[in-house]
Amino acid sequence: MARMHTGKHGRSKSRKPPAEEIKADASRKAEVEELIVKYFKQGLSPAQIGQVLKDKHGVKYVKPIIGMRLNEFLESKGLKRSLPPDLLDLVKKAVNMRDHLAKNHKDVHNKVRLNRVESKIWRLTKYYKRVGKLPKDWAYDPQQAALLIKGG
Repeated sequence: MARMHTGKHGRSKSRKPPAEEIKADASRKAEVEELIVKYFKQGLSPAQIGQVLKDKHGVKYVKPIIGMRLNEFLESKGLKRSLPPDLLDLVKKAVNMRDHLAKNHKDVHNKVRLNRVESKIWRLTKYYKRVGKLPKDWAYDPQQAALLIKGG
């Protein structure tokens, strides 16, 4: 399948080793769970938590150790942000682009990129409303998003 906003095609094949090769170290389960909760309370996103576990603690794959995916684990512990992480990342990107455009009015390329990012936000919003991860009346508003990102 082609990528959304380019004329190029995606990369095929998974680079992850087969499940049989991934060793589940059950003795590290409690330690990894504590680290996940600690990093979440420090304000790291699930993607950043996975990266830190991989780089600093040598945990390549979380799922075989704790028995579920990282987001599922966070939800089971009651640790959940108001917005899903991928949507929050796109909103942060859009806010930064709007700040840039406020200073640089003639940056046409950034205007086009902002349109693309906001299109992705609206598309994801529709999906998350349908799935039930966002309330039905939630809407993306650039001014509200800027307050949300700047405030916390």
